[in-house]
Amino acid sequence: MDCFSFLIDGLSLTGQAVLHIFFISRLTGKKLKIWVFVVHCFLFGIVQAVCVRFSLNGTFSIGAGVLALYAVSRFALGNQRSVSWLAAVLAFYVSQLSFGIINSVEAAVFPRFIGSSLLYLLLLAAQILFFGLCAGCYRAVLKLLSWTENSQTPYMGLLLFPGLFFFAAELYILDTAYSFFSPSVSWEEAGKHGALLFLQVMGLAALLCTLYAYRQLCRGFQAQAALQSLTQAARAQKVYIAEAQLRYEQTKSFRHDIKNHLSVLDGLLKGGRLDEGRAYLKKLEAASDALSFPYQTGNPVVDILLGEKLGLAKEITAEVSLVLPKPCGIDDFDLCVIFANALDNAIAACRSGGGAGSIRISGKRQGEFYMLTFENTCPAGPPAPAGTGLSNIKAVAEKYHGAVLTEKTGQRFSLSVLLNRSSL
Repeated sequence: MDCFSFLIDGLSLTGQAVLHIFFISRLTGKKLKIWVFVVHCFLFGIVQAVCVRFSLNGTFSIGAGVLALYAVSRFALGNQRSVSWLAAVLAFYVSQLSFGIINSVEAAVFPRFIGSSLLYLLLLAAQILFFGLCAGCYRAVLKLLSWTENSQTPYMGLLLFPGLFFFAAELYILDTAYSFFSPSVSWEEAGKHGALLFLQVMGLAALLCTLYAYRQLCRGFQAQAALQSLTQAARAQKVYIAEAQLRYEQTKSFRHDIKNHLSVLDGLLKGGRLDEGRAYLKKLEAASDALSFPYQTGNPVVDILLGEKLGLAKEITAEVSLVLPKPCGIDDFDLCVIFANALDNAIAACRSGGGAGSIRISGKRQGEFYMLTFENTCPAGPPAPAGTGLSNIKAVAEKYHGAVLTEKTGQRFSLSVLLNRSSL
């Protein structure tokens, strides 16, 4: 029995250590590394050996294990301090909770098999059930909570306090209820273990409810940030649309008066007043240039937006080979959302890459579908995480039953937006 107990304990400790690292790496989005497993298994084993050698109670060994797992998360995986504490507490809480649930069943059933060879199989089955339950609980937690360096998960450290409360309650149950097992189980004892099992299941449910509430809170923050971004974009688009309407009225007025201007010019030329005619012609050219756009796409709102955005980034080389169809079938406001966010991201990428940078905008029509493509230079390395601007573009694409595709090759980034003009 001693050898079997040693085997079961070794299997349990190794399995827990492996599950801890898997859970933390998935929770924080960090890449798994073999040496991290080895380090944590070594530290975990040292903690357990010291506790056994000096007859320290289980609470001390678990506390030391949490510290060791925090150190691995903080220094080996490079997580932030608050995230490392929370991840370590959650990892141990879930494993101890799973252990407590299995212990409740063991305390009610296993004493009946003391002295029987069937007890070995039951202990081995209980160990397998423990690993399965622990992995299932970890998966449930990961569905409700995940964190990366660039994710919007504010006040994540506050989850440490309810996590510590649940953890302390579970440790108290394990320390007081399962220190000793009765060789025989009465109905009263079975009822006690059933009540403890119920309490621990409720503790798991309370933890999951807390994580669900936190996830909804994070989504609320994200929705609020997206709404603020859309509000700012809407104000900017209204300015572009108003300016486009003003340009249209000015152009209409200029066209209305062009006959009068030509008559005056004709009179000056017929009268031999060539110098005055040239001066008058220059004034007409200046008036015409003031009404023209640096980029001609066929949509005055987009023309103004391109002129405004690219005009403020004169150090960047811009090439626009785009002609929007008429009728376009896409609302001017939606076009502004696409072009404004795509240009802001492209200009920011060009400037962060150093040097002048370049931007190329093109469009291609095929039937009722229209493809907008934005290409720009960018820094080398992995692509930047998607922000609110790209989310706004995706929202417009989904509105028109389209899609968004991003691709990064070397120092070149491409954003393609497919729109179905007949979807509305």
